[in-house]
Amino acid sequence: MLYAGFDLGGTQLKYGVIDSQGRVVYKNKTDSPPDIKQLLKIISDCWQELTSVCGKKIYSVGFGFAGFFSLKKKRILNSPNYQALNNFPLFPALSKILPVPFSVHNDANLAAYGEYLYGSGKKARSLVFLTIGTGVGSGIILNGELWQGTEGFAGELGHITVNPDGWPCNCGSRGCLETEVSATALVRNYREFKPTDEDLTARDVYLRARKGDPAAARSFEKCGYFLGLGLSIVINFLNPEKIILGGGVMNSGNWLLKPTLSEVKNRAIPFSLASCEIKKASLGNDAGFIGAAAWARHQVRRTSSKT
Repeated sequence: MLYAGFDLGGTQLKYGVIDSQGRVVYKNKTDSPPDIKQLLKIISDCWQELTSVCGKKIYSVGFGFAGFFSLKKKRILNSPNYQALNNFPLFPALSKILPVPFSVHNDANLAAYGEYLYGSGKKARSLVFLTIGTGVGSGIILNGELWQGTEGFAGELGHITVNPDGWPCNCGSRGCLETEVSATALVRNYREFKPTDEDLTARDVYLRARKGDPAAARSFEKCGYFLGLGLSIVINFLNPEKIILGGGVMNSGNWLLKPTLSEVKNRAIPFSLASCEIKKASLGNDAGFIGAAAWARHQVRRTSSKT
């Protein structure tokens, strides 16, 4: 059997099909549309594409959407990066498109599920996954299960406070991990250490660090300090087997990882740290749709076992 997954980001919709062993059979991507009507049209077109390529062997479909997905209301209550989803009745709309069972969840949770099953988290019973890019998404696996919380909002580590006097966050708080560690924070740090009116990206800061720019190196050190604070909280609280780090900012490698691990060692309980492996994610941009497809398969199996 085959299983399809969709991963909707602020700029791209990634989608594909996996087999029962998690191997990618087919994948593709397209630009994220600006409104719901166009989104549903694209999902319909993508579904036709997938069935054309794979025949009628696709058994279920999973969707990972950025935002706070309510298990009870079956809606995205708030999506900072794709506000057209806010409170939209997804299930009735998707039911008109898809002739197979489907499921919906938060995108970072499903990426965590993908890494747990088929990526850097394989064989772990407990792990925490963080994806660090324009924001910080995360998901938690405990005792082999995705930890969802009372209504599906668990695992929002990007919104734990690591700097009480820090920058305002879109969630309404301030000094969240997301505001202190993301690609945006990296550029902001650089401007703080070396004022400039240039248009800069996180990659620009990385390239300057490699060329020996002290301000760029300090920018990574500051982000690493706050990321280390966040990870030490996770280690002391959950004592996970693994922490998996993904996302575009992690492409900087040791520029971010070295100061992060240094701060973790300063703050984490030594016994908990000794039993926790911190490593980079391995599925890259495919983690979201792979996890979505695997989650849909899991939900269908659970439903079948109950009936």
